[in-house]
Amino acid sequence: MKILIVEKNEAGQRLDKLLMKQLNKAPKSFIYKMLRKKNITLNGKKAEGSEITKMDDEIKFFLSEETIEKFSEQSDTTVVEREFDIVYEDSNILVVNKPAGLLSQKSVPEDVSLVEQVISYLLTSGQITQEELQTFKPSICNRLDRNTSGLVVTGKSLIGLQTMSGLFRDRSLHKYYLCIVKGKMEKPGQVSGYLKKDKKTNQVTVSKGKIEEGDFIQTEYEPIKYNEDYTLLRVKLITGKTHQIRGHLSSIGHPIAGDTKYGNGNMNKWFRKEFGLEHQLLHSYQIIFPKMTEEFQHLSGMELTAEEPELFQRIEKQLFH
Repeated sequence: MKILIVEKNEAGQRLDKLLMKQLNKAPKSFIYKMLRKKNITLNGKKAEGSEITKMDDEIKFFLSEETIEKFSEQSDTTVVEREFDIVYEDSNILVVNKPAGLLSQKSVPEDVSLVEQVISYLLTSGQITQEELQTFKPSICNRLDRNTSGLVVTGKSLIGLQTMSGLFRDRSLHKYYLCIVKGKMEKPGQVSGYLKKDKKTNQVTVSKGKIEEGDFIQTEYEPIKYNEDYTLLRVKLITGKTHQIRGHLSSIGHPIAGDTKYGNGNMNKWFRKEFGLEHQLLHSYQIIFPKMTEEFQHLSGMELTAEEPELFQRIEKQLFH
């Protein structure tokens, strides 16, 4: 027999989901059969699997050691080197400054992404164990394109992950970006439209009018510095769709410098030759938390800022000196 006492990163999820993580090689049918036969119980009682687990719940597995071993695959996570800077950290969340060139999440199994780097950091700093990773994996709450740098919020605990993901979903957390675009933009503004993503090319089309299968998008911008050829913009995302800032600014005639998908070829060529720029000059530089409750009250109204990459700063200085 095995006894599992539910801890904070296991609480708040369906019992069957937790059991599938514990017995990760077992078919679902086996899990439900064991629940029906009371070979797996919750707090000494028969359970269906739909129950939401709570802290200190007791799950008993009336199974042989051989069966538990057969259906449990414990795979140690490989520790990888950290490339990100830490902007803020508490017991539930970690906010990092992601460098350009690093994937937010894996696209193929062999990728090393920000998620793997965050887990490695938590392992090496003793904040999580290999055993705990079997039932809860810290993860990111917002994604940035591979070649966009800046702030990414990660959940270190289940409640941190759920709470922060909720803020991004309901748009109550304010997100601001910096970018350098083609053309002179002297006045702040707001643009709305519709965005449609082509999954085959991973490219979006932006239209002012409604388009079939298009999502409504809204972007605010404010010029910080400008000259006759370029503008440094502060952009606020009202909605948050794939490639929204890049596609939206390009659609109004102000593509981001270095953007190979939505940018201007001649401009990109000049930036590559002059500065060695190989990616879009887009940086997620600030987030502002809304009013928070209970465990996250200390975050209410907090502003977090990530310094621009060195190359971004150098280009900005030279263009707008």
